[in-house]
Amino acid sequence: MGPRRGWWAAGNWAGFGPWGRWSRFFDSGEVRLALLSLLADAPKHGYQLIKDLEERSGGLYRASAGAVYPNLQQLEDEGMVSSESKEGKRVYTLTEAGRAELEREKDRVSQIWNRAEGWGAWSPGSGPEAGMIATTGAMLLKAALAALKRSGGDAESAVRIRDILDRARREIESLKPSA
Repeated sequence: MGPRRGWWAAGNWAGFGPWGRWSRFFDSGEVRLALLSLLADAPKHGYQLIKDLEERSGGLYRASAGAVYPNLQQLEDEGMVSSESKEGKRVYTLTEAGRAELEREKDRVSQIWNRAEGWGAWSPGSGPEAGMIATTGAMLLKAALAALKRSGGDAESAVRIRDILDRARREIESLKPSA
């Protein structure tokens, strides 16, 4: 197998939504930083933090209680947050140590939320209708690649296939919502 060529070899799949090279929303240690940054705005209870994580990802990342509460407990053990019971709910507040940690990790936190914005761009593709469209889109891509293979990789065929796909894309983009 020879060297990889093309735009995918340059790592461009990495930013290709949740189906790219990495499908995990958070890397190791990032949930705790995300939670700290959400608490920088105001004290919150765990359920609100779960909803905030989902909102910041455009609905694509749905944090589980099993991901959030152990991280909150760890942050409390480390002195990064404090908690108290208010109206039957445990409310978490960022401490000075937590603020210092956020300041030390501000570049990483920024990367997390920039990546979340990229994932959020995929949020319209998360319902049952999107599955129907994705299946047809995958079949279209498969047909285009098969046609290119049948042509022996001929440049003229590649241009024709690209033009057909571009026309379809433009037509789709021009669709107006139903009233």
